[in-house]
Amino acid sequence: KQWYQRRVRGCLRNMLGTKSLAEILAEREEISNSMQQTLDAATDPWGVLVERVEVKDVRLPQNLQRAMAAEAEAHRDAKAKVIAAEGELNASKALKEAADVINESPAALQLRYLQTLGAVAAERNSTIIFPFPIDMMKAFVEK
Repeated sequence: KQWYQRRVRGCLRNMLGTKSLAEILAEREEISNSMQQTLDAATDPWGVLVERVEVKDVRLPQNLQRAMAAEAEAHRDAKAKVIAAEGELNASKALKEAADVINESPAALQLRYLQTLGAVAAERNSTIIFPFPIDMMKAFVEK
């Protein structure tokens, strides 16, 4: 009986030691069938028939659980950084396109400037004073 228990434990360690946790959870049935065949072949000479093997409960040590949690968190952080970088790339492309459009018409830049000033003034309920070139004032004074 002790030999059989050692054989079962060894078989279980060999089978599960080569698999990841995801594979163990997803392939319980296949693992059980493979273990049954291995154990049945080992016990057949003594007339012992293994009818059923089931992988029901998988317990993980606390340190392994913590390591897996840390790995999952690192994976989530890396994925978040990739998504943020993609967002930055898209924003920079949109800004470049906007700059190209504004570059085609100098008046567009002035209109955008005035629009921004109006938005800031409306948002903060304030008065904005901005410099006006004196050269432009000369044209009004001379007439």
